[in-house]
Amino acid sequence: MDSVLGLTNVVTLLFSGLWHLGLSATNYNCDDPLASLVSPMAFSSSSDRTGTSSPAQLNWRMGTGGWSPADSNAQQWLQMDLGNRMEITAVATQGRYGSSDWVTSYGLMFSDTGRNWKQYKQEDSVWAFAGNSNADSVVHHKLLHSVRARFVRFLPLRWNPKGKIGMRVEAYGCSYKSDVADFDGRSSLLYRFNQKLMSTLKDVVSLKFKSMLGDGVLFHGEGQRGDRITLELQQGRLTLYLNLDDSKSRLNSNPPLATLGSLLDDQHWHSVLIERAGKQVNFTVDRDTQHFRTKGEADALDIDYELSFGGIPVPGKPGTFLKKNFHGCIENLYYNGVNIIDLAKRRKHQIYTGNVTFSCSEPQIVPITFVNSRSSYLLLPGTPQIDGLSVSFQFRTWNKDGLLLSTELSEGSGTLLLSLESRTLRLLILKDLGPGAEILTGSNLNDGLWHSVSINARRNRITLTLDNDAASPAADTSRMQIYSGNSYYFGGCPDNSTDSQCFNPIKAFQGCMRLIFIDNQPKDLISVQQGSLGNFSDLHIDLCSIKDRCLPNYCEHGGDCSQSWTSFSCNCSATGYKGATCHDSIYEQSCEVYRHQGHTAGFFYIDSDGSGPLGPLQVYCNITEDKIWMSVQHNSTDLIPVRGADPKKPYVRTLDYGGSMGQLEALIDGSEYCEQEVAYHCRRSRLHNTLDGTPFSWWIGRSNERHPYWGGSLPGIQQCECGLDESCLDLRHFCNCDADKDEWTNDTGLLSFKDHLPVTQIVITDTNRSNSEAAWRIGPLRCYGDRHFWNAVSFYTEASYLHFPTFHAEFSADISFFFKTTTLSGVFLENVGIKDFIRLEISSPSEITFAIDVGNGPIELIVQSPSPLNDNQWHYVRAERNIKETSLQVDNILRSSREPSEEGHFRLQLSSQLFVGGTTSRQKGFLGCIRSLHLNGQKLDLEERAKGTSGVRPGCPGHCSSYGGNCHHGGKCVEKQSGYSCDCTMSPYEGPFCQKEVSAVFEVGTSVTYTFQEPYPVTKNASLTSSAIYTEAAPSKEIIALSFVTAQAPSLLLFVNSSAQDSLAVLLCKNGSLQVRYQLGEEEIHAFTIGVENLANRRMHHVKISREGRELIIQMDQQIRLSHTFSPEIEFRTARSLILGKITETLGLDSEIAKANTLGFVGCLSSVQYNHIAPLKAALRHAAIAPVTVRGTLTESSCSSMVDSDVNAVTTVHSSSGPFGKTDEREPLTNAVRSDPAIIGGVIAVVIFITCCIIGIMTRVLYQHRQSHRTSQMKEKEYPENLDSSFRNDIDLQNTVSECKREYFI
Repeated sequence: MDSVLGLTNVVTLLFSGLWHLGLSATNYNCDDPLASLVSPMAFSSSSDRTGTSSPAQLNWRMGTGGWSPADSNAQQWLQMDLGNRMEITAVATQGRYGSSDWVTSYGLMFSDTGRNWKQYKQEDSVWAFAGNSNADSVVHHKLLHSVRARFVRFLPLRWNPKGKIGMRVEAYGCSYKSDVADFDGRSSLLYRFNQKLMSTLKDVVSLKFKSMLGDGVLFHGEGQRGDRITLELQQGRLTLYLNLDDSKSRLNSNPPLATLGSLLDDQHWHSVLIERAGKQVNFTVDRDTQHFRTKGEADALDIDYELSFGGIPVPGKPGTFLKKNFHGCIENLYYNGVNIIDLAKRRKHQIYTGNVTFSCSEPQIVPITFVNSRSSYLLLPGTPQIDGLSVSFQFRTWNKDGLLLSTELSEGSGTLLLSLESRTLRLLILKDLGPGAEILTGSNLNDGLWHSVSINARRNRITLTLDNDAASPAADTSRMQIYSGNSYYFGGCPDNSTDSQCFNPIKAFQGCMRLIFIDNQPKDLISVQQGSLGNFSDLHIDLCSIKDRCLPNYCEHGGDCSQSWTSFSCNCSATGYKGATCHDSIYEQSCEVYRHQGHTAGFFYIDSDGSGPLGPLQVYCNITEDKIWMSVQHNSTDLIPVRGADPKKPYVRTLDYGGSMGQLEALIDGSEYCEQEVAYHCRRSRLHNTLDGTPFSWWIGRSNERHPYWGGSLPGIQQCECGLDESCLDLRHFCNCDADKDEWTNDTGLLSFKDHLPVTQIVITDTNRSNSEAAWRIGPLRCYGDRHFWNAVSFYTEASYLHFPTFHAEFSADISFFFKTTTLSGVFLENVGIKDFIRLEISSPSEITFAIDVGNGPIELIVQSPSPLNDNQWHYVRAERNIKETSLQVDNILRSSREPSEEGHFRLQLSSQLFVGGTTSRQKGFLGCIRSLHLNGQKLDLEERAKGTSGVRPGCPGHCSSYGGNCHHGGKCVEKQSGYSCDCTMSPYEGPFCQKEVSAVFEVGTSVTYTFQEPYPVTKNASLTSSAIYTEAAPSKEIIALSFVTAQAPSLLLFVNSSAQDSLAVLLCKNGSLQVRYQLGEEEIHAFTIGVENLANRRMHHVKISREGRELIIQMDQQIRLSHTFSPEIEFRTARSLILGKITETLGLDSEIAKANTLGFVGCLSSVQYNHIAPLKAALRHAAIAPVTVRGTLTESSCSSMVDSDVNAVTTVHSSSGPFGKTDEREPLTNAVRSDPAIIGGVIAVVIFITCCIIGIMTRVLYQHRQSHRTSQMKEKEYPENLDSSFRNDIDLQNTVSECKREYFI
């Protein structure tokens, strides 16, 4: 039995290979000339200059020497009848002998019957063959895909402009044999097995079919246990149902496993191949293949008794079928190498034949195609003045609007219009006098399926029938007399017609029609084509050229495809992608890119492969000054206790990171470093410590391999971190837990071998002994660094280049990179094929050119920059090509795009290596730097490829020249090997780009004093030594900047002490106005007041004071409020100290400053700067090393978050635990690891008792302390209250303008 099964599998695979061989038309002997063997009478044409058919075989020299039509126009054709269906593999053409008549371009059509032609296509486009350049030379074309047909038609598209159309032709191929069966919709074939049950592990089913109907079962088989295989035509598409050992499956209960094809009811042959090996299935319709796995438990398909072809008969009821039968023809039907139709023809006992004939009956139906939405129409005559009207036809289209029929009725009974409007059928009868009629029926009629329409008017009643569903107008309009007209316009009206018989309020119809009946008489459309009946314009007669532009679906990443007759569009909503074909990711490829865009920490979606197949994954980007950490959380973040696990019943937990393994691997591989913290808490629970070396616990990594090493150890060894540094509890073991102590301990460390990360599963087997228990925690996956964003190379000779494998991008191609150069021109990259190529270059100092040829001739897109691009600054380039558009973008601002032609080549076929920085000709090389090169989302490692390459260096210095502007507020750009960073030492701000404010809350009495000794940069590594030498010379430039939020006035914001007499103060007066006071000498005071509004209004305000020499400018909230020039006699002295908030020293303050200093400053100060000094930042970040003194309470907070809040009662909560939090891991939680309820209860009771005692003692102590504190607090408040009273007595009586003594007021 096994040998028989093995032989069956061999035969099955051999047949599958032969099927593919035949499909690709690689029969090397199939190249015989065919036309030379037929009679000259086998040629026919649309017209002939001689009036009769002329022979037109290749090299024919007799008579007219070939075929020329009566008129040379695009409606002419030459046709030959090969007598039988033949395998056609090539064609050849000549011009007409001895003339100047030849065709320079032509198309081909094929048919089995001489009706219902099919256009020859390549790359899913109607193909145009290159013709002749003279009358005698032979131009030969081998067909990419062989065609099986009896009739061949040549369609001249262009011809010699100095002559006319002239052709001699030949077709090459061989005879074609097939077994054909005709099914009439009530017939079937039953293939009965020799045994009751047929069980197969592998199956191959192949066939070809043609049909005019869109529904019907092609074959079916099922078993009693639920196995089932069904191939069914549904609405012009093939659906495959396949279940293996699924008892729940029923005929209509499950959705199809796969659906392929479209418009398969076109009465043309379509090939089908189903290959199954176990659960793996390949399903092919024509040249479209799907690969998938079946449902069910088993690998075998168990079919009982028989397979049925053409329908699903009901057992015991001959002629009764469960579903609609197939109506059409099937040829070469094979089931596992068995020729089913051959058995039926030879009447073998395995086959039951029910009403099946063995020749294909061809319905003589002539379809027509309305090509142009502006000018296509068909005019057919009717019988005028008949009392009533009857018109019927079938149509199919993708357009939602279009005129179907227009006719002027006789006897003044109006105009009848039938149109498709918003996917609905609308019948409208317009009358000059009296009410008309309107009928609306149907929906979604632009689905590409055939729909039948019938209009009948009899006995004063109108009926519109759509797909056998009749509809009538409202009752009050249904009774009207209608007389048939004499002209019926289908699809549209003539362009220049003034004939009132045709009226079209909307655009013309684009689509197909067939089976047109007027007054119950069929219309001969071939007579229309020959000019003997009616008239037409822009029609394809005897051909339905509908095309499904959504099959295959070129909308990527799950985009929804919709189409019209001429184009398709993609709906990319909710996909995470954008662009004409949903090709471009809307997310960045790393946290580094988000940082570069100026983002701060938060959750972001990362799309590691950009436009590639991997989708975006949400991560947390912790964007700090040093490293940009990316964290990916999983579903088991808590400390998890484990008990009762042993080798026979292990504890297993699988981690889910919310994405696929492919997404996680891409994140890890693109990072410089990754880690995961693993903590294993144990009490008598071992990790290793077995006699045979088998670990008790392990974890599973990315490749589904078990790893017994733990955090901090190296791969391949069964150790923990303490084993490496020899610090384990028991030095005989390499993990703390392996000591097997009856007390809690742990092994905690980091896993950082990228090829093993992330941890996907943990397995524990040693918690089932007495007092044995464990608890584990695995942290999030954390990575930093982007290996590709700063990956750069420098080209320093024009002959240098890097080469990579061929860029494969047939339908969609996107290329993006950064460059910088000083050269005038050069090629960034180039890849060529036999004819196709793609090239990106800087063609002039201000132009980027994207050139591409997919076989239709080269096109160029040029983006011109208003400023030079060879300025040695980084510039960004992105070029994209898909079947919808070609585009080029420079620096995310300048963009150029172009739509491709509708027909012709659209596959980009490249074959050479990809050249970066040069070309295949080694000319026009690029001089400069290229970095972060991506092709279709794939990242090219330029630096690695540059190693050892002549004329190319890894890396490219000089990032700060382009990105230095990203360092704000005085931050300094610092070059790094990969990228740059912002040094915020001299800035009052911090963060990756010196944009994060450094702010703090000042309470009553808070004081920050910064002592100037020498120019002091606040750095982490600053020297503690400083000079005590003061310079009395006045600084030539002085800049003071700060921001504040307060509700307290008066307030002292800042005070700069230069000497015993000289000082500078920034304060708020009692009315909330800002005042800047310069005391220059013992009695000379310059006060500048900005009285725009009350600034003590709980809002953020920004102050900037700039003095250069004797010129003073004061800005308030980014607006210049005051300019002043000091007199030449005034001298400025060097500052000795700067005080924020309350002045606690005795400095001889004048009365105004003393009043403001009563409480100092209560509120929030932010980003304080004095020249290159950031005193507040020094107090908060470097208080131990900076010459700064803090008195009172200084609490770091965010001023921005305090706006409109109560700044006098601020409570700040600061957390540095990151997005996922972090708990104490020194010991696992008691309730997570303790298992004895009695112990737990006892512990709780003791804790409660001790807590109550402590509370009682603390209450007593606090009560006594509060009494003494209240007494002292009352004494402290006496001075401010008395001072406030003096303010009322001395100041409130004065005018508001003179509230503070001042010399200057704004």
